[in-house]
Amino acid sequence: MGGNEWTTGCDFDRTLLAASGADEVVVLPTAAAYEHPERVAAAAARWFESLGAKARPVMAVDRRGAFDDDFVAAIRSARFVYLSEGSPMHLRSVLLRSPLWDALVAAWRDGAVLAGSAAGAAVLCDPMVDTRGGAYTVGLGLVDRMAVIPRVDTWTDDKLRRTIRLAPPGVPVAGVDQATALIRDADGWRAEGVGDVTVWVDDAEVRLDALPV
Repeated sequence: MGGNEWTTGCDFDRTLLAASGADEVVVLPTAAAYEHPERVAAAAARWFESLGAKARPVMAVDRRGAFDDDFVAAIRSARFVYLSEGSPMHLRSVLLRSPLWDALVAAWRDGAVLAGSAAGAAVLCDPMVDTRGGAYTVGLGLVDRMAVIPRVDTWTDDKLRRTIRLAPPGVPVAGVDQATALIRDADGWRAEGVGDVTVWVDDAEVRLDALPV
């Protein structure tokens, strides 16, 4: 997700719910720890209620939360986990080498749907785009050798071109607009939502099907 999650136009969440086979989404508002995470949880609850589902918040907003047994168990048993937008650096520092991260990876490998919006999307990749300046840093690497630029529709052309040029050789960089999702499933990658997804490799625009599955 490029940002602005759980808003008009994000109808792809219906598809993700169906793919999960569940009627509950476990929401992790960690990235929004300094931006009223309880409001993030409430927004998720309203949105998924409108889709006929429930949103269950896991308020692991700091390192202590990432080691909380109840939070870890909730993530491990989830069939659909959603990481909110906010600060990618804070999200990375909380999840890095923690039981909560291990539980999230294990759930995903067991077939759970995993969604991340803005910071939640960027941190899943390695390298990770530092949206403050557009350079690259180390991400959590669940999706390896790929980078995501969230909210790319708000970036200046100069900043965007600089980030694309700085990408390591051969690494795809996906720019995702707000209220838009880049989705990977068994059939490969596709874009859904109100905006666009653009992918560059070695400073050249490529098709979505050039992304590694």
